[in-house]
Amino acid sequence: MRRLFYLFLFSLLAFGGKAQELNARVTVNGDKIATANKQIFTTLQNALMEFVNNRKWTDATFAVNEKIDCSMTIIVNELDESSFQTEIQVQARRPVYNSSYTTTLFNFRDQELNFEYMEGEPLDFNSNTLTSNLTATVAFYVYIILGLDFDSFAPKGGTTYIQQAQQIVNMAQSEMSWNGWKAFESNQNRHALATALQDNASEAFRDMWYTYHRQGLDEMAANPDRGRMTIIEALPALREVRSARPTSVLLQMFSDAKLDEIVAIYSKATTQERQDGYKMLFEIYPTQSTRLEALQKPVR
Repeated sequence: MRRLFYLFLFSLLAFGGKAQELNARVTVNGDKIATANKQIFTTLQNALMEFVNNRKWTDATFAVNEKIDCSMTIIVNELDESSFQTEIQVQARRPVYNSSYTTTLFNFRDQELNFEYMEGEPLDFNSNTLTSNLTATVAFYVYIILGLDFDSFAPKGGTTYIQQAQQIVNMAQSEMSWNGWKAFESNQNRHALATALQDNASEAFRDMWYTYHRQGLDEMAANPDRGRMTIIEALPALREVRSARPTSVLLQMFSDAKLDEIVAIYSKATTQERQDGYKMLFEIYPTQSTRLEALQKPVR
């Protein structure tokens, strides 16, 4: 059954029985392309919306009100007949218990997505046989979103979905014309992301991810001080990741999703806690001084 404690956590009744897992918004932006047939972008966008939202991605049971809010924006940079050169921005969010606040789980920019698409062709995905770089990439990010969401509710609860993302990586590497899947081509590509989430050296990150969300953010409505301190005490896990893997994609992923939120969490901390937080975070993210500078201001 789908995360039974999740249902208990939000004390909600499941309406409408089983439902797909995602509430996704997909956008295909073809503004850069001078073509008489702009309809192809709308057709692709609608097909992707149906592909993501109407497919059952897990064996778990989701209530309608449990669907994961996410978005995928594909920006078309070049188009030659049916050959697309694009980038994709993927975001996902999760509600914080007993509040109106939603926290960003994932905010990732992938600049390497090339694929073939003829207007009107069906979008298919088979976990055992990959036929399209587009659907393989979208499915990969669906599983990453599921993995991060489940990890935020249970310690390493998303392992199954992260492994499915890794399986896609393993198969896609054999497609020589598909980009974004190869080891050592980039420390920020799909291969790097799936590998990092399963790397023993980065195990502390996933433990911290659960503590940050379930024991930290979800606690803040009932006890803001306790929730804040739990988060602050969990953050040194980022140092462990940086020490083991200085170029780990997890560090950039965390920064893009969480750094501004962390600064806001520190707003009610003591002056010493803020100073300690700035020192630690600046050590990990030396290029983010502008985003971190609020931590150096005195508490009002």
